[in-house]
Amino acid sequence: MIVVTGAAGFIASCFVAKLNTEGERDVVIVDDFSRPDRARNYQGKRVRAAVERADFFDWIRGRERDVRAVVHLGARTDTVSAAVDVFDRLNVAYSQAVWRLCAAHGIRLIYASSAATYGVGELGYSDDHALVPHLKPLNAYGRSKQVFDEWALDARAAPPAWFGLKFFNVYGPNEAHKGRMASVAWHAFGQIRASGAVKLFRSEHPAYSDGEQQRDFVYVHDVVEVVRHFLSGGPPSGLYNVGTGAAGTFRALAAAMFKALSVPERILYIDMPTDLRDRYQYHTEADVRKLRTSGYRGSFTSVEDGVTDYARRYLLRDEVM
Repeated sequence: MIVVTGAAGFIASCFVAKLNTEGERDVVIVDDFSRPDRARNYQGKRVRAAVERADFFDWIRGRERDVRAVVHLGARTDTVSAAVDVFDRLNVAYSQAVWRLCAAHGIRLIYASSAATYGVGELGYSDDHALVPHLKPLNAYGRSKQVFDEWALDARAAPPAWFGLKFFNVYGPNEAHKGRMASVAWHAFGQIRASGAVKLFRSEHPAYSDGEQQRDFVYVHDVVEVVRHFLSGGPPSGLYNVGTGAAGTFRALAAAMFKALSVPERILYIDMPTDLRDRYQYHTEADVRKLRTSGYRGSFTSVEDGVTDYARRYLLRDEVM
């Protein structure tokens, strides 16, 4: 069986859909399934069992030999929250328990790290392990991912193969429940439909004009292909960036959404919220050389093509993956 945590959430539910399209049915999904706004993400998926996050370690006892891999994508991902105790419990302690389970029973592990660990990018965006102790995340979420990455690199006992995937700015179907934390693409769609305009933050950085702040935007369809690569492949264990390797501007992403919806472009610039100003990344761009060296040969969808597919195949039809 393949265990997928966070399966009521964004990337994990898309990954389960990917497994289903390949004919994989022996999947166990794990999450807090109490939130009705996330039910569409997992209902209808063909799985062996759905297990509550709090019950998982009791449920898996005696079934460890049946597990081919754990894809641990469950996490608290609120980048503006300061609830360190919640991040410590869900992103660190729970992940450590998953790691120990996989190490003790020889189970392959894939887990979600984050580009939030890179902070403002003063050291670049290389997934070289030597740089990890020197990274300075800007928020509690990023710090929790950093703490676990460092712990994993220093752990005495490890799974036979493990991969920490540093996801950059992922967008695509199944993210609606994230609300404020959903992608700019999702927010742009809603704003255009409501008012015909998109609101973007004014820049507080002299090196970037309004709307020219940059992110490595990566379509979730591409992300699940990368996760699938590590599920079946044999590259060296370690941390790997998951992004396109090319930064794009928020303005260009908004323009792509206007074009996808056949609506005249109208962008309004608003002040950045005060709780973000000191914790805002103005530029991210994945160094994907290690990913390519691992044997991954897949291409990455351009922002224009990804946003068009997202808008027309999912958002306009109110569909999930």
